[in-house]
Amino acid sequence: MPIASAQAASASCLNYSTSEPFLSLKDTNTYALVPGGNFEGSTSGWIVSGNVQRVAGGYAVAGSSLGAWSLKLSSNSWAQSPFVCNESGERTFRFFARSEGTSATLLAQAFFETAKGPVATKGATLTLKSSWEASPIIAMSPPPGTTVTNGVVQVALRFTALSGIARIDDVFIDPRMRH
Repeated sequence: MPIASAQAASASCLNYSTSEPFLSLKDTNTYALVPGGNFEGSTSGWIVSGNVQRVAGGYAVAGSSLGAWSLKLSSNSWAQSPFVCNESGERTFRFFARSEGTSATLLAQAFFETAKGPVATKGATLTLKSSWEASPIIAMSPPPGTTVTNGVVQVALRFTALSGIARIDDVFIDPRMRH
């Protein structure tokens, strides 16, 4: 169930603070933390469906003292980030995830604003292990009909627990919005 287009239209372009949180994995791309994407404070702007909870225990990105909280998604639940600005070309996102129990399956997708409302990309389906791991680099290409304003699109990230109980933390997007 995509969110209402009016919410996407109200997304503001952020002055992204970027870092290289996946450098230890030989990923030299710069990323920006999605608003509320470390779950340490307010998850304002995130939309959830089903049994989704902010819970104690998270992943601490290298060089960060954070990592006390994460987002827990039970099977058939989803959580969607706020819409943020991104350049209109193909971009990527990454995050940290783990399962509770033996394994969980998680679908990670990007939703782009179009004239007909938000449209999802194929995304990636991941089988999670019981320890925190970085996701692979997930490409997000705007689908045909994506609304582009001054070379910028609005994109939100959605995480759906397809089976088991999944936890996500430190959700990053490669904004390619160099200043």
